[in-house]
Amino acid sequence: MSKPTPLGPDSLMWRYFGDWRGLLLALWAGSMQNMHPQLGAGVEQHSQFFDERWERLFRSLYPIGGVIYDGPRAEQTARQVRGYHDTIKGVDKRGRPYHALNPDTYFWAHSTFLVMPILINEHFGDPLTEEQKEQIYAEGVQWYRLYGMSMRPVPPDWPSFKAYWDRMCREVLEDNKATRDVLDISRIGKPPALRWLPAPLWKLARIPISRGFVWLTVGVYDQAIRDKLGYRWTARDERLLRLLGRALAFAWRLVPFELRYHPRARAGWQRVRGKIPADAPLVETPPRYLPPPDRRDDPKHYSPAQTG
Repeated sequence: MSKPTPLGPDSLMWRYFGDWRGLLLALWAGSMQNMHPQLGAGVEQHSQFFDERWERLFRSLYPIGGVIYDGPRAEQTARQVRGYHDTIKGVDKRGRPYHALNPDTYFWAHSTFLVMPILINEHFGDPLTEEQKEQIYAEGVQWYRLYGMSMRPVPPDWPSFKAYWDRMCREVLEDNKATRDVLDISRIGKPPALRWLPAPLWKLARIPISRGFVWLTVGVYDQAIRDKLGYRWTARDERLLRLLGRALAFAWRLVPFELRYHPRARAGWQRVRGKIPADAPLVETPPRYLPPPDRRDDPKHYSPAQTG
């Protein structure tokens, strides 16, 4: 097999994956991943995600996005991301063994990222054509090859992937504690950008915010997932989501190009446009998103050394 090739600025993944609208799908991605039996068990037994939700979310964007936007260094970034999963293994409550690097488990997690550009455009932008979706899938497979994982579970084309996705939603994914924990954001702390907000005001604000994000997440789910988790979605809900999506799509067109992107993605665009040197140091998470000091040496965590 030939050496994997990093994605470039001509790809749809570069255009869409690293933009800030993806944060609207954070609950969707986390819950869909955790519904996989092996992945959910690993989160329950190995993750302290729920102790630092915002920090974990924002710092994870750097290495995950880097596998797309790091250019010639993307394969190295991919192997780092894969390495964070080496020690995540065990036996779940039903006696089923699991390992985060099981090819089926790892590809499922990747699948949720792969379809995010499609969902972003479907709900908050201009829906992609079938041809563009086929391109997104092919680019997602190209991205996946950088991890050096077995390609056995990877469907050969977009129609096959759609059948795979439908089967996973209907037959494999399950309701579990890790999924419910992700969806319960009723007591989530203030995001880092709102540290200035008085605690009493945040306690009031997070009620509609948390309900709104769960509602949006339910709207993005496949019907099979809504059924499994016991959510109801009405025609009125669908109309409201479409109105919200159109408003966001309109507002998004007014955002300057580089401001649409996460810092790691923005730096990728700046390198290929000659705004910063091609060999400029990769953008890493700022200190405010680092794991707690006692976890920074844990091999499961992305925790780059801070300089300066």
